[in-house]
Parts: sequence; structure tokens; C-alpha cells
Amino acid sequence: MNGYFKLVNREGASSLRLFPPRGEGKPVDITDVLEYLTMKDYVCDLQTLKQAVGGAAKEEQEIRLGNETRLPERECYKLRVGPDKMQAFVKFYAASEGGENMTAEELINDLKLRGIKCGIRTEAIEGFFAKREYLEEILVAEGHAPVQGKHAWIEYKFNTDKKAKPTLNEDGSVDFFHLNILNHCNKGDVLAVLHPEDPGEPGEDLAGNRILPAEVRKETLKYGHNIELSEDRTVLTAQVSGHVELVEGSVFVSDELMVENVDNSTGNIDYDGNVQINGNVATNFQVTAKGDIMVKGVVEGAQLTAGGNIIIARGMNGMGRGVLKAGGNIVAKFLENVTAEADGYVASESILHSRVTAGGDVNVDGRRGFITGGRVCATGSINVKTLGSEMGADTIVEVGTDPKLKERVNQLQKQIGEDTKLLQTVQPTLISAKQKLAKGVKLSPEQIQQIQSMAALNKQKTDAIEAANEEIEELKQQMTSRSDTVVRVKGEVYPGTRICIGEVSMVVQKTTHYCRFIRERGDVKMAPF
Repeated sequence: MNGYFKLVNREGASSLRLFPPRGEGKPVDITDVLEYLTMKDYVCDLQTLKQAVGGAAKEEQEIRLGNETRLPERECYKLRVGPDKMQAFVKFYAASEGGENMTAEELINDLKLRGIKCGIRTEAIEGFFAKREYLEEILVAEGHAPVQGKHAWIEYKFNTDKKAKPTLNEDGSVDFFHLNILNHCNKGDVLAVLHPEDPGEPGEDLAGNRILPAEVRKETLKYGHNIELSEDRTVLTAQVSGHVELVEGSVFVSDELMVENVDNSTGNIDYDGNVQINGNVATNFQVTAKGDIMVKGVVEGAQLTAGGNIIIARGMNGMGRGVLKAGGNIVAKFLENVTAEADGYVASESILHSRVTAGGDVNVDGRRGFITGGRVCATGSINVKTLGSEMGADTIVEVGTDPKLKERVNQLQKQIGEDTKLLQTVQPTLISAKQKLAKGVKLSPEQIQQIQSMAALNKQKTDAIEAANEEIEELKQQMTSRSDTVVRVKGEVYPGTRICIGEVSMVVQKTTHYCRFIRERGDVKMAPF
């Protein structure tokens, strides 16, 4: 039992009696005494009080407070409410000699009058009145904290990572038959499951005010054709066999067109889905797909355009006329005399005399792993085994800027050149006409009409040149090269090869092995691999 104190009022005097603790109880703290005396408007010599409190740790003490006799003091308490109004504590003081004790019912009613209406802990209160442990804070009321809910989330049952790379065999070659890039699905497969949000439960403070949990995020399943939504709107199921992908948060299943070859037997193909060609694509044919294009054989001088990936297991010889355009990635065993554009990455075992642009990286791996001749551009990095040629074939590699932006700049510059040439033919005539009018020469209606037309054309082309120059400046700001782009060469790089990083470049002067090219202080530098 803790030590405690009580007032003693006798005829002609009042005093304070301090009782020592029993067992494992705590002795009286002088702070509690001072708080109580201040509350009851008693004055005491501080030094005398300190001595008495110190002595009360072992035996009963009594100190005189004054020469007046007061009425007995009832058992009382001090209330403390937490800043968030979720907890209330009381500390009890003993009644004076002859004073009345409180009851549990009295305390509960008193708490309610003081605004504590909810969460009153009756058992804790009754526990005090059973033992009367004074000068100990007791939790007498506690609010109900809100139960926080959970955000809704969608579990996709297929690979949503569009950065999947082709598999490398142990010998370093690329396994173009097991790419694991396309997500095949069968009719009836579960594609996505919505785990609904849990709103949680509201709480309540001591005053009975409602406390709402934090808002949770809701989700809905978004999907395209060939997909069935369950009645409870939580499960997506494939209605056809094909390939599934996630596009801007929506699940799509493309049913697949499968042909043996693309040649005279099929003609050109334009399909709203994925196209799988088990054989070859012949010269001059076109294959267009909103999904992916998978060719298990060889592509010759053809044109392939895909909204997704283009995969050519045995490579492509474009014969100088072949074109690949992919909204996703391009993966081919080899690219020779090809123009290839990918919004994603390009992966191949070799690139020969081709013009290749990639919105991501260009990776040329495998046993050969060379880039020889042509121009290869990547917004990201270029990784290659052999770069250039001993025979001195013109080879340019470029990283760090978006090839599409650079192409647009070139187009605008060409337009400016053409418009400028036109203005050079129009403006002398306009100047001559202006001089004639200044001298008072009378022009025919046909001449006036011709001059007006030329003046309108002059303004149109002048405005166009100004707009083109403004767009070029904006594009150049966007074309600021990334600092993390690099050209990595795992084998040899040969003299004559041009390395461009952003707007700066260098020409390799001698054969170098196992190195990388980086941008440093406004120049292209060669560094160890």
C-alpha cells in the first residue's frame, strides 16, 4: 500500500498527518502534498514539510499547519484528461479526520457532469474504492479509437512487368523460342481479383464525439473485350484463349491470329490482336497488329508494325527495305539492313548495317554480339560485345536522347530550309512591288491580286518558320541527355566508330577492349568497363 496523508482538525489547530507505505508501496511525494495543500488553501513551511515527507518514508509524521480549526474535508480527487480526450485519470486524496468518503456511484456521476460520458471503466473505479490506494493515478475512462481500414487492391494473375528480357542460354546465345514475354491465357483462366476496401470502424472520444477512420482507396476492375466480370464485380475471367496484358490499368485479352507463312497465300495482314507466324514473312509483305507479332521463322524485306512487341526468332534481313515498328519491344536473333523503331528496348544477337532506334536500352548479346555499320540510337544505354568493324564500316551509336525528338528536330529544320528557299523567291517580288507603289506606278487588278497572294504566302511561311524555331528550342530542352546513360563494350570497339551521348560525340581512334563510354564534363570519355 502506498504512503498517503490526511488533514487533522482539532480544536484550535489543524495539522497534516503523513503515513508511511506498506509492503511494496511508494512513499509520499512532496509534489502531491503541495498540490493538495494549494487546492485546499493551506500554508506550510516548505523546509518543515520536506523533513516530514522524508521522515514519512519510514514512520508516521505530523506537522502543524495553523491555529484555526476547519470543517472536515471529504475524500476528493484530481482529474486529468489526455490532450486527445481519449483517456481520463484520477488521483485520490484521503478524507481528513472525521471527513466523509466518496462512493463509486458519486464519482461516476461527477465524471459525467464534467463531460466524460463514454468509456467509463466501472471495474477500475470499484477496484479503487475496494482498496483505496491513494496518490496513484487510475485510468477511469477510455475512449474507443477508430479501427483503420485497408485500401482496396487488385491481384493480377499474370506478369504485368513489361521489362521482361529474353532468356540467355548457358553458351551465351539468346533463347528466342522461350522468351517469357507474352502472357498466354486459356479460356476460363482467372486474370485478376479485386480485394475490396475495408472501411474500418469509427471510434468515440470521452465526450461521445464520433472519430472517423482515415479514408481508404477504392478500386474497380477495368477491362476490355474477351473478358467476363463476375456478378460481385471482383473477378475477371478470360472468355477466349489468347494473350493477356495490362494497358493503362485495364486488362485486355487479345485472341490470336495464327498463320504458317505470310506470302502470296495470305497477302498482307492487319489484325486487331496478336499475330503468330509459325514460318516466314516474305519480301514486300506487311503485317500489322494492335497486339504482339511473333515470327518463329525469318523475316525478309517486309514491314511489321505492332502496338505491342515484335519477336523474330530467326532474325530479319531487311534487304534495305525492311521496317519494324513496335509500341513495345523488339527482339530478333539478328537485324541486317533493317530500319527498326521500338518504344521499348531492342534485343538482338547482332545488328548489321541497320538503323535502329529504341525508347529504352539496346542490348546486343550472345556469341556474336556485334553492332557493325549503320546507326543505333537508344534513349537508355547500349550494351554490346563488339562495336564497329576492322574493315572500317561507318558505325554510329547514340544514347541519352529520345530518337523521336531528334527526328522531329530534323524534320522541322528541313521544313525551315524549304520555307526559307520559298521566301527567297517571293520577297524580291514583294519588295519590287512596294517600290513601284511608292513611285506612284499604277498596277493592274491582276497584278494587285498576285501581290496580295504572295504577301499572304510570305506571312504564312514567316509565321511557320517562327513556330518551327520555337518548337525546336522546346525540343532541345527536352533532349537534355540523361546522366545515367552509357555505352558498354564487353569485347572490342574499332577505330572510326562514333560514340554520341546527348549532343556531344567522339570518334574512336584505336582498337580498345572491354570499356565503356560516358559523358563527363561536357565530353564523351572512355572509361574501364
